Amino acid sequence: MIKRQRTSLSVLVLSAMALVGIATHEGYQGVAYVPVKGDVPTIGFGTTKDVHPGDTITPQKALERALTDIQGFEGAVKRCVKVPLYQHEYDAYISLSYNIGTGAFCSSTLVKELNLEHYAEACNQILRWDKFKGKPLRGLTIRRQAENEQCLGDGSG
Repeated sequence: MIKRQRTSLSVLVLSAMALVGIATHEGYQGVAYVPVKGDVPTIGFGTTKDVHPGDTITPQKALERALTDIQGFEGAVKRCVKVPLYQHEYDAYISLSYNIGTGAFCSSTLVKELNLEHYAEACNQILRWDKFKGKPLRGLTIRRQAENEQCLGDGSG
């Protein structure tokens, strides 16, 4: 049996499976909308940057925009996470940061635990991010459970 090793973040990129997961969690919206009262306008597959009410986007442009957004999140995660990861851990953390923002991600207890190499505890911290304005949201709870399971996938710890 070959023992797997975590990989330096400098060589990791979001997997195709994780991209599909993000797109599925976010869902596609061709017209800008506000997902939850008090949230920011969103379009495509969860894009929020420079989105205004009434904006429209095609599925192809939405996917292109999501890929560009994801590259920015990858860069931010690579700056604040200082330890090597398995691909499945990396994918889960990119999905989380795509949803909560890199500022919240990088300043989180999750990242503090992760940088101490407390891998399982860091994965379990994902479950704490299922609220909007202090109230749990069913959709976020479901997403966080999926990200947590992905993060804890075979070989983590």
